[in-house]
Amino acid sequence: MTSPEIITMGCRLNMAESETMRALAGGQDDLVIVNSCAVTNEAVRQTRQAIRRAKKARPDARVIVTGCAAQVDPASFAAMPEVSGVIGNREKFLSSSFRRKPESQERKNTEPTIQEIPAFAGMTDHAEIRVSDIMAVRETAPHLVTGFAEHSRAFVEVQNGCDHRCTFCIIPYGRGNSRSVPAGLVIDKIKALVDEGYNEIVLTGVDVTSYGPDLPGAPTLGQLVERILRHVPVLPRLRLSSLDSVEIDDRLFDIITGEPRFMPHLHMSFQAGDDMILKRMKRRHSRAQAVEMVQRLKAKRPEIAIGADLIAGFPTETEEMAENSLRLIDDCEIVMGHIFPFSPRQGTPAARMPQVDPKQVKERAARMREATARQKVKWLESMIGTRQKVLIERSGVKGHAESFAPVLIRQAREVGKIVEVKVTGLENEMLIGEAA
Repeated sequence: MTSPEIITMGCRLNMAESETMRALAGGQDDLVIVNSCAVTNEAVRQTRQAIRRAKKARPDARVIVTGCAAQVDPASFAAMPEVSGVIGNREKFLSSSFRRKPESQERKNTEPTIQEIPAFAGMTDHAEIRVSDIMAVRETAPHLVTGFAEHSRAFVEVQNGCDHRCTFCIIPYGRGNSRSVPAGLVIDKIKALVDEGYNEIVLTGVDVTSYGPDLPGAPTLGQLVERILRHVPVLPRLRLSSLDSVEIDDRLFDIITGEPRFMPHLHMSFQAGDDMILKRMKRRHSRAQAVEMVQRLKAKRPEIAIGADLIAGFPTETEEMAENSLRLIDDCEIVMGHIFPFSPRQGTPAARMPQVDPKQVKERAARMREATARQKVKWLESMIGTRQKVLIERSGVKGHAESFAPVLIRQAREVGKIVEVKVTGLENEMLIGEAA
């Protein structure tokens, strides 16, 4: 069956959801779907660029835009001459949304059962808009549990939406409130993916550590991970996407530090390393709590690699506050940093706060990137001479170790397999491995 072209912007959750859309829109090779991101102004700008490039490359194709940026501001995308339609984050899981002549209200039995919510629907000169009120969605349907196309690792969505309201973040308005996928459905999907040959599963969501309170019995993320490891004993590798460190409870902590099938790599949603800035962001942890959690984790399992999201130049940030965030990189040994220069998102409280000069924002972001680069090189150098188990990914010669260190293998191996290598060197921030 022919498939639409899908352009995915932003997070791992978008990657997973793009694969669901690929299946729903199968057979339509005249279609380009752009799954947008709204996390920063730059992400929105890049989405618009991707739309223009796609239409230029395929002038006869229909271009449908979905994702968080489309959910938050559908009219602006519908106004683009390249766009044929705009659909929301709910509508992108209905196959009728992708048909050339969508059915108005009918839903086939194969489509997910979702509570009917009055949608904002409209028509510009050339583009249809179908976007529901995402805040009214109360369920996460089974179709949201999905895999990734490349036959190496699979992303399984276990949670969507967010109940927190960080002052810089527009994402809750694109994703709605937090809702979780029942554990049984998650386990069934993972079993099927393992049977298909996937050796690594990544549990993903908008706010993964908030998993469970909306489900019967209010299970925790730690309980979900326990059940997965118990009921899928042949799964070799399990990871989590971005975590909120303040929500790592004792059960999850014990799994992270004591379960060999749980990979020793965590990506933390720290955002800043200064207490006043954290307060103004409406984050729920202090600087000391972030550092203490990392120290506890690494004391129990020293090989754990820490990644983190950090924002440079948040409104009201002084040079002293910026230095506190910069020092957090060394204090927590952050080896993989996603550094975001702050950009005000319309509709968020932070956009109304006193802004930092853009030149200073850029300079602070550059210093943070340099600091994480130094930590990364030191971390990678420490693995030279060691043996690492690597999941083979692209081209049969590139992959990632258990700590998510990137590895280039001189001898090609089958994609999706886990091989043991001896690390012999480092080139261009990538370990060089010789198959053992």
